[in-house]
Amino acid sequence: MAVRNLRQTTTIKATPNAVYDALVDPVQHATFTGGAAKISSRVGSAFSLYDRSLTGVVVAAERGHRLVLAWRSEGWPKGHYSIAQFGLDKVRGGTRITFEQFGIPASDFVDIREGWKQYYWTPLRRYLEG
Repeated sequence: MAVRNLRQTTTIKATPNAVYDALVDPVQHATFTGGAAKISSRVGSAFSLYDRSLTGVVVAAERGHRLVLAWRSEGWPKGHYSIAQFGLDKVRGGTRITFEQFGIPASDFVDIREGWKQYYWTPLRRYLEG
């Protein structure tokens, strides 16, 4: 299976801790995405997002700094995971998120690239910036 990698950056007017907490707290995550979420910051714990359409395992978690997830979409080949990494850096006026996702099935790349913008960055910005 052909795979592609993705890199995006965005800045949100919130602290790195606030961004991190929104990503790993199930209530906050469900609030900004609109989909049921089961997630925590405990390394090795399983997660499910968007009403179980996305599942995986927390690989690394450092509050306010980074979050790494082994991530899969329900339609992907059995056993295939991508690695989604959120790097959080304090910058003037907020937090710069440097997001990288490795191992995206090439057939899903465009949808996933646009999906991060539509389903994560825009609603996260609205949620945290008011």
